[in-house]
Amino acid sequence: MAEQFDVVIIGGGLAGASCALSLAKHAPQLTIAVVEANQPSTEHHPSFDDRSIALAQQSVQFLQTINAFDIDASFAAAIKKVTVSDRGHFGKTQIDCAQFSQSALGYVVEVNPFGRALHQQLAATQVVMYCPDSVANITYHHDFASITLQSGAQLNGQLVVIADGAQSATRQLAKINFTPEPYSQGAIIANIEVAGGHHNHAFERFTEHGPMALLPMSNNRYSLVWCMDKADIDAHMQLDDSAFVSALQTAFGYRGGQFTKVGMRANYPLVYGRAESLSAHRTVLIGNAGHAIHPIAGQGFNLGLRDVQLLCELVKSELAIGSYLFTREYAKQRNQDITTVMTLTDSLVRLFSNSSRILAFGRSCGLFAMDLCSSLKTPLAKQLMGQVKQGKRL
Repeated sequence: MAEQFDVVIIGGGLAGASCALSLAKHAPQLTIAVVEANQPSTEHHPSFDDRSIALAQQSVQFLQTINAFDIDASFAAAIKKVTVSDRGHFGKTQIDCAQFSQSALGYVVEVNPFGRALHQQLAATQVVMYCPDSVANITYHHDFASITLQSGAQLNGQLVVIADGAQSATRQLAKINFTPEPYSQGAIIANIEVAGGHHNHAFERFTEHGPMALLPMSNNRYSLVWCMDKADIDAHMQLDDSAFVSALQTAFGYRGGQFTKVGMRANYPLVYGRAESLSAHRTVLIGNAGHAIHPIAGQGFNLGLRDVQLLCELVKSELAIGSYLFTREYAKQRNQDITTVMTLTDSLVRLFSNSSRILAFGRSCGLFAMDLCSSLKTPLAKQLMGQVKQGKRL
């Protein structure tokens, strides 16, 4: 016989685990299942790799309400200042947390220990884990969805939350189209040690070869995102560590300090895309299963967490879980925020990747004006801190 649940979450990566933990804490009366293909306790869970992610201030506040994040954790570092600059041009702007009476603009966390910590928290809740396991088939009925797992287990759920990433197989089973558009560039991700420390200073630097980001992390290291053409990525991945550090220093300059050591490097493809709908019958999409954006502004996981926050609000509303009104309201309220962030990040990448002298002058003037006028800087700062408006509250 099928096991009965209020909510079945497909995917136990950062988005899925955060969703399960949030629902368990905000609505303890719910019966919740998580289906995850990989053991979170193993050393090489694909979702919990060596990357770091940025948590906006608003994301940190939300995670703290469910005891899912400690700002003093060994794998976390505060972002107190952000400098945005255009290499070879005069314009730049700087955002400091003190300007907005905040202790930090956000935090950088290492994905691997953060993901493990989320699952340790999950183990202490009523959430039922089906792991390792994956979805073989979904059959939709009027008032529930019937899910068959590869193990043969049968689950019935009032609501299915698809959270298994940009390559989601479950999204295909739910017949929701997603056509990603690959960027011409990819990204090298690595951890970089810096002499003298990073002083909690993050950098977004746009160069003629592609955007670069340095985010402060634990142990006097930066988390590097270095975007470049795919042919250049292959060449840089083949460099030895010393030559790579030298190439990075030449490309970035010394604004971030003197780089001394690089950790393991990884090459990630960059895509832009959005599911044709964030909802279907008895189904919603969260995180990368619903939207994929460029990593340069560090907004991806924060966008997914705002998916989770709205889902928690709807669960506590008077709407029946998984009903048409429930799933429609979810898609409707998330539309504006997702559109805004996707447009912003894509426009930044395309605007600053253009070599036109007229555009370069315009960019410089815009950054320069922003640095002089706090009212122009405020919208960008609010976006970085995650202080955005959702749709109409119930």
